[in-house]
Amino acid sequence: MSAMLGASILRRSFSTHRLSKNVTFYMTENVKPAPGAHGCGDHKPLTLMLPWLGARPQAVAKYCELYLRTGFDVLVVESEVQEFLWPRWSLQHGKKLLDLLHSERFASRPLLVHAFSIGGFTFSQLLVLVSEDPQKYEALAARIKGQIYDSLVVGSVELMASGVAKIAFPRWEIPVKHMSLFYFNTFKRQTVDYYNKSINVFWNSPVTAPALFFYCDNDPLSNPTALEEVVNFWRGRGVVLTAKKWEHSKHAGHLKMHPQEYVDTLESFLHSLHMVPLKAKM
Repeated sequence: MSAMLGASILRRSFSTHRLSKNVTFYMTENVKPAPGAHGCGDHKPLTLMLPWLGARPQAVAKYCELYLRTGFDVLVVESEVQEFLWPRWSLQHGKKLLDLLHSERFASRPLLVHAFSIGGFTFSQLLVLVSEDPQKYEALAARIKGQIYDSLVVGSVELMASGVAKIAFPRWEIPVKHMSLFYFNTFKRQTVDYYNKSINVFWNSPVTAPALFFYCDNDPLSNPTALEEVVNFWRGRGVVLTAKKWEHSKHAGHLKMHPQEYVDTLESFLHSLHMVPLKAKM
């Protein structure tokens, strides 16, 4: 996906750097944040983007361009279904990602997290590692200035199994769902126990930066009631939170279904974080 995505973005004069199989860095060359914005000069803000499973390059490019045009650099980290099915692997990859964010290239960057669908699980695995060694990752957690969750897969393990089946194996959704549930029950200690731990850490996240949630009432992969429980719990913890809900929309497709509302909400959120110039438009 990365090569196609890079080609799409390069049409607008942004450079592409493939850092590993699933990690690609997109860097603005001519756009700089205005003085007074977080990360001016050599410390431009960086969006950590965690796309949904099976995301098409053209779709991810649209989100990248929103940030690149505004002066952000973008680090796209793609998830693979095996990382979800065997969480220890996602923890291993999460450790490498944390090391990358601590590297000289990124160590001083203000961070914005934008996670789609099961990309929220990928980020929750990072949170597990942060919570296990808070002293080591204290500075990194403080660098996260905002967090955005789009179509977060939240609810029961059965819903999570349905989500993986529908996204990764749409032609065999029902049998894959049943196989996944059997697999989860068989390897509970290696799967369900990890999921429960990551869910608990997400609810009590060590990152308390302002958050924005995009969701809808008709999303088959995200229980809106369960998501609103998270929203209310976070607000109770003192997190400054914005929630944008549509009655009818599409899983990980809100930008396509409601482009103006999506961009306006995102733009307003970024301005509230002081991460973009006041006159910047997406």
